[in-house]
Amino acid sequence: MTDQRPEPIFNAPWPALLAVAAVIVPHALLLKAGDATIESLALIPREFWAGRWTGAITMMFVHGGWVHALMNAAFALAFGAPVARLLGLDGRGGAIFCLFYLACGALSGVGYAMIHPDSAGAVIGASGAVSGLMGAAARTMDSPGQVGPILGPRVISLGLGWLVVNLVMAVAGGLLTMGTGAVAWEAHLVGFVVGVLLIGPFARWTGPPAGTIDPH
Repeated sequence: MTDQRPEPIFNAPWPALLAVAAVIVPHALLLKAGDATIESLALIPREFWAGRWTGAITMMFVHGGWVHALMNAAFALAFGAPVARLLGLDGRGGAIFCLFYLACGALSGVGYAMIHPDSAGAVIGASGAVSGLMGAAARTMDSPGQVGPILGPRVISLGLGWLVVNLVMAVAGGLLTMGTGAVAWEAHLVGFVVGVLLIGPFARWTGPPAGTIDPH
């Protein structure tokens, strides 16, 4: 007889926890920041096209309130976990996870700026990056441990559900106002599509999962 170790109650992979920290820690540090600081970190489409490109990255680390930050953190943990396990839990896999997260967030911001190129409104939050994790996770649900088809059943069902949620946001007011900034619903949809499309190349970048046999 061998003793079986009980499964830990909380065993989230460390890259997913890092994504959570990337939401919570900057928000806590910026609680007393003034409007000028928040706007300097936000994505402002008109300024983005004028050459201030950093907003597409820095907006991910700014949130308008604890509700906003905690919602993004919870979704980052839920959808980041399967993506992190797919990409690997070693240093290389963690680094690729971080690059994937940042790419989804930045491209969601660029997508929003393309839709509203003349907007002077400040857009903040990691919702685009988290939506990218959602899209990537959807592709793992149809094929556990590997990347499933782009138009797999879970991708379509989760994508349609996310579309409906964000269309409700659009009807309710176009932008979900969060304190001194806003999270654009269009960025959520762009982030989801980006995550669905990019998880394949990023997973190939990590190489075959441990224990698999290369048929070639």
